[in-house]
Amino acid sequence: MKCAVIDIGSNSMRLSAYDADADSFRVLFREKVMAGLAGYVDNGRLNYEGIACACAGLQKFRCLLDLLQIDRVSVFATASLRNVANTEQAVREIEAATGFAVEVISGEEEALLGYRGAMRELSMTEGVFVDIGGASTEVAAFRDGQLLRARSYPVGSLKLYRECVRKILPGRGGLERIARRLREELPADVPAPAPGGRLACVGGTARAALRFARKVYGLPESCHAFSALQLETLCDALCRCDRAAIDLLLKTEPERIHTAIPGMLILRCLVRRFDAAELVVSQYGVREGYLCQRILTSLS
Repeated sequence: MKCAVIDIGSNSMRLSAYDADADSFRVLFREKVMAGLAGYVDNGRLNYEGIACACAGLQKFRCLLDLLQIDRVSVFATASLRNVANTEQAVREIEAATGFAVEVISGEEEALLGYRGAMRELSMTEGVFVDIGGASTEVAAFRDGQLLRARSYPVGSLKLYRECVRKILPGRGGLERIARRLREELPADVPAPAPGGRLACVGGTARAALRFARKVYGLPESCHAFSALQLETLCDALCRCDRAAIDLLLKTEPERIHTAIPGMLILRCLVRRFDAAELVVSQYGVREGYLCQRILTSLS
């Protein structure tokens, strides 16, 4: 069976198409639109431009799916629509304009689905799962293969950029504002497994951090893990906001030049909070968790 899952996120909208049966799946292709929907929130409401931007992204995806004759499509939204005051209105207008039914999932459900998706690839029984998005961060602790607690926090890379950064890069004042927000917002209520463990990471920030690590430390493309010490060094280098930092951003993550540093600082804060020694980045995440929990289970 061919099917597709679309994730309307706060920073990017992502489409993943699969060939799946009740027990397994393989990715056929992935596509993304850097919509930056968190940047269209005025007074807590997703504005007209933001709704139109979401519709344009979905219509682009529909053209791709029509060409490939994939008509089984599930669409869900995370903090992009969950954390705005006009959720119902935005969903109604997006559905009317695109013909897609849109499900808005809760923060805790997003954390659970992300964890389930990542564990389809990673052979980890203990650690902390982290998904840093544009407007929220999901965290789940697990031990002996069992989820201990899953939480969502209203802090993300694009939201931090909008609220704390005055120019493209943070500068000293921006870094101080980001640090203050992270102290206020990030978890004190998620149980930490044993220190020195691993963080299972998904999402755009985690993938960007891995690409930075590969470039700076010469890690092979097959490598999907890097150390907490390497992350610390990367953050220090990027936070200098000098020519070398700008060159690294432009050569590695030009689409994320404004959100890369806020996202990396969220990641570093979580590594410190859980005293992790290593970060492992999964190619699977909330879309694969949604596929497995919501779609494949209906086939069995």
